[in-house]
This record gives sequence, structure tokens and C-alpha cells, in this order.
Amino acid sequence: QVQLVESGGGLVQAGGSLRLSCAASGSIFSLNGMGWYRQGPGKQRELVAQFTSGGRINYEDSVKGRFTISRDNTKNTVYLQMNSLKPEDTAIYYCNKRVGIVNYWGQGTQVTVSS
Repeated sequence: QVQLVESGGGLVQAGGSLRLSCAASGSIFSLNGMGWYRQGPGKQRELVAQFTSGGRINYEDSVKGRFTISRDNTKNTVYLQMNSLKPEDTAIYYCNKRVGIVNYWGQGTQVTVSS
């Protein structure tokens, strides 16, 4: 079992920054396969950024150059630094950990960007 707890969401003006954190616990052997998804109003959940199972980093095109995913292996924590935020970044952000064919999700944290 894996438990994921997100924090760091909030309300910010366009152009501002936020940093999300995802603390993982349980059967965590590696932070590979962890990442961030988001679901905006009326939209499907989409990948934002992730560490692949091989440890590479992927970003969704619209966040490249603005968002940075990072991790602290000693704390079993993954971060998402979000800069130059836009109103279209407004969404619930979810932390995800894939173990084999099983996806674990956090409870989500709301990010609202005002124009």
C-alpha cells in the first residue's frame, strides 16, 4: 500500500508561483513512477509532470519552461514548482504513484489562478 499526501495549493494571481509537495509513505522503494496530474473544471484529468519508471522527466507541453518537478529521496517527497501561473492552470492537482499496474492517488489540492 502507498499513501500520498499533497499540500501547497491555494489562490494566486496570474504570473505568480506556487510549490506543491507530495509526501509518500508505505511501500515506497523508489520515487520513480511518481508525478503530478491535474483536472480542471469540465476537463479530463491530465498528466502535468512525472518521473518515469526509468527516472526520466516528462512535462505536459503547456507547462514546459514554467513548471519544474523535483524530489527529495530522503523525505520520500516529490515537488512541483509552478511559476508564471496562468488562469488555465486552475485545477485540482493530484499526486500519483504507479506501482506495477496499480495507480495510487492523493486526495488532491486545489490551485486557483485569478486573472
